[in-house]
Amino acid sequence: MQPDRALGRVARKELQLFFASPVAWLFLAGFLAISLFIFFWAEAFFARNIADVRPLFEWMPLLLIFLSAALTMRSWSEERRSGTLEHVLTLPVPLWQFVAGKFLACAVVLALALAATVPLPITVGLVANLDPGPVLAGYLAAFLLGCAYLAVGLFVSSRTDNAIVSLMGSVAVCGLLYLAGSDLLLGFFGGTTADVLRLLGSGTRFESITRGVIDLRDLYYYGAVTIGFLALNVYGLERGRWSRRPHARHRRWHLAVTLVLANLLLGGIWLHQLPLRVDVTEGRLYSLSEASEGVLEQIEEPLLIRGYFSERSHPLLAPLVPQLRDLLREYAQSADGRVRVEFVDPAEDAAAEQEANSSYGIQATPFQVADRYQSALVNAYFNVLIKYGDEYETLGFSDFIEVKTALSGEPEVVLRNPEFDVTRAIRDVLYRYRSGGELFEQIARPVTLRAYISDDALLPDLLIDYRDAIANDIQAMVQRSGGKLDVDIIAPEAGDGAVAQRILDDWGFQPMIAALGDEQEFFFYLTLEDDHQVIQIPTGAFNSEEFAPNLEAGLRRFARGFTRTVALALPQAPAAMPGMPPPGHSFATLQQSISQDHTILMEDLADGMVDGSADLLMVVAPESLDDAQRFALDQYLMRGGSVILVTSPRSLETRGNALRLREVDSGLGDWLAGHGVSIEDTVLLDERHAAFPLPVLRRVGDYEFRDMQFVDYPYLLDLRDDGLAEHPITASLPQLTMGWASPLRVEARDGLVTTTLLSTSPRAWTSDATDVMPQLDGSAYGLGSASDERSESPVAVLLEGVFHSAFTAAPELAPRDDASNEALATGFISQSPTSARLLVVSANDFVSDQILSGVIAAAGTQYFGSLEFLMNAIDWALEDSSLTGIRSRAHFNRTLPPLHRDEQARIEYLNYGVAALLLVLLYGIWRGLSARRRARLAELIS
Repeated sequence: MQPDRALGRVARKELQLFFASPVAWLFLAGFLAISLFIFFWAEAFFARNIADVRPLFEWMPLLLIFLSAALTMRSWSEERRSGTLEHVLTLPVPLWQFVAGKFLACAVVLALALAATVPLPITVGLVANLDPGPVLAGYLAAFLLGCAYLAVGLFVSSRTDNAIVSLMGSVAVCGLLYLAGSDLLLGFFGGTTADVLRLLGSGTRFESITRGVIDLRDLYYYGAVTIGFLALNVYGLERGRWSRRPHARHRRWHLAVTLVLANLLLGGIWLHQLPLRVDVTEGRLYSLSEASEGVLEQIEEPLLIRGYFSERSHPLLAPLVPQLRDLLREYAQSADGRVRVEFVDPAEDAAAEQEANSSYGIQATPFQVADRYQSALVNAYFNVLIKYGDEYETLGFSDFIEVKTALSGEPEVVLRNPEFDVTRAIRDVLYRYRSGGELFEQIARPVTLRAYISDDALLPDLLIDYRDAIANDIQAMVQRSGGKLDVDIIAPEAGDGAVAQRILDDWGFQPMIAALGDEQEFFFYLTLEDDHQVIQIPTGAFNSEEFAPNLEAGLRRFARGFTRTVALALPQAPAAMPGMPPPGHSFATLQQSISQDHTILMEDLADGMVDGSADLLMVVAPESLDDAQRFALDQYLMRGGSVILVTSPRSLETRGNALRLREVDSGLGDWLAGHGVSIEDTVLLDERHAAFPLPVLRRVGDYEFRDMQFVDYPYLLDLRDDGLAEHPITASLPQLTMGWASPLRVEARDGLVTTTLLSTSPRAWTSDATDVMPQLDGSAYGLGSASDERSESPVAVLLEGVFHSAFTAAPELAPRDDASNEALATGFISQSPTSARLLVVSANDFVSDQILSGVIAAAGTQYFGSLEFLMNAIDWALEDSSLTGIRSRAHFNRTLPPLHRDEQARIEYLNYGVAALLLVLLYGIWRGLSARRRARLAELIS
């Protein structure tokens, strides 16, 4: 054997021996069958309803143990048993070439086994939107892990002449590598010991790569294990050449192998301090987003991020600590020295614990920890402190953790969306720190307060007093601005009324009257303008005490880094009967979501106006709005504001165990029609829909049990792909579920740009049914007439541009408590500036608590899709992109489209058939080749 060709010849020989054995083909077939069975049955792929192949890779660390042991069990043991090993040892060829050749042959077979599973992700990609990044990373991780197991198997095989012993020994050693980082073993340890074991475990490294994060430390780990055991394999075989008498060459071998292993270990320790990684997921889900980096760019002074993590904690929390630490370190790396990150174990630092308790209100969380012998209560810390200047915010267990219910019924503890929580906390402390400073420092461009005020001869006495009273506030603000605010007072009647006509045409500023029936007209409008936007300062009932807050609120809309105010108008819930849940809808989850990022101002619109501090108006499920309420909404839009309207002619209600739709008159039908928007008095159904969790009674003897069974339910619209517009509001949403929505119709209006944000599939139809209780057999969906026509229908539209008021004059409004006794008509605006925006969503139940917490919950946790949509809409309307796109990173999984059971069965059987066909074809091709051609094929493969 020529020394320079030994490696290739050994690889070819091993490949021919492998494919010539029927046992090897059985092992490959068993590997594929078990993999597919686990994917479709053990992990319940279709029940998970997530478009990924994580179930295939979750069991791969265990499956590869047996596959690798089977591939390597005869590699050296058979050579030793048959006596050919002595011949190998006497050849003038370096032994590493024999070892590398056998390893290469086994790696080729491993690659073929993994390649045979490729039709599985291809199938998933054909039926759903599959992220290819984690799939490719998963196969890379599986191959590297398999190579490490192969190196272990070759080493164990070289130490025995019995193939069965080699198989069992390889399984034992590889099993120990896997158990080192498993929760089963880590539960007995804590702190540093658990961290070290986690670093040594092959499974924990594997999980990191399969989620789509290729970390250099993980790659080095698999490379080090592979090289280390191959070196031990060569060393073990080399010792077979030695005589019993000590020799200097023996010492050199001892030293060389020791140095190789020591350098591999030291290299891993060194790399552990250098988190170099690549996020291959679509959208870089596990890396800091551009929004987070944008928040970090606003930091001017040092920011402190301190993690309080206890060494001894709950075993389900312990694996999450390294993930959170890595994330916090990324903030420090992205901030170029402006962020300092440190970690503290309060159990080891009494002073730090005292400071956390007294200064920041951080307390330990009690966890019950139990093993097979005893249970104990552990007080552990799982907190993060964000501090900027003298402002701080703390995040705890409830902020970071989400507990899901797995299909097996066991709890699954995961990090919900740590980047969103940390970035939001940084933004909040930054905004609070700035709000305590100077407002005009955050205004980049000069702002003009332009007052369109008539001469004293035309103004009523009340407005003259009002003008003189607010003059001092204006002057004080101008002096405070440092040249960034100037004042321009214009008399609209000057110049033959050209200005009056211009502000009427451009902004819709109508002449005012002092009282109904008075013929004397005048103007009194205040605006703030820069080169990008124009907003009107609300004057309300011309109360001078309200002017200064309204002026500052208006200026904040030109500033960066201040919390915005959302005016929220909700329906008044009827009183609940004693001992019964409240009827109608509640929106506590919506209020909580908005309050996390913005200030909420509850509005009832009954006084005919919206509070002047409101930066956005959201009206949810309105019912029977009167003229005053419609006028308040109308004039807020006319002032250039943004309005989000969630309304529909139908609303869901529960009556016992039944679901019914009741008719709702929002009072906004004619008002919306004036802007070209109409909502039909029907409900949409779609062939592309989500499942409904239906409670079912199951009887066993004399006992009854209540189970949940998912049934097809066309009223739950599954919006995805073309149903989501290419718009910043929907760009980060992979899918959205909307229940009991009505079709929207939009007619073009001059000056308005319409964007359809959400729409059904082309296979949707309508029904006027009121009984919408789902049926187990799916044969009926309520009583009522259903249309036969199938078509795509919008369910959320956005209108931007110049709106024209639905009113011709201000209606007579009830006097406010703080208004003057003197009658004064409210100012009326007939036309909006181009900054006005109206978003209409045609589903009353879009964000109600009942829907979010119960009806659309299908994965063991709450459904947040509709909230993400509205929060993105708020951020976009307020031009605040600091958190847009981060919210949905963890809340959303790529879901499967609705599939009937027969379709699911066909997909499953197709994959089994393709896997069997591939094996049969490979086996047939191999058996049909001559010995010469087999050798040639093996040479090409190797």
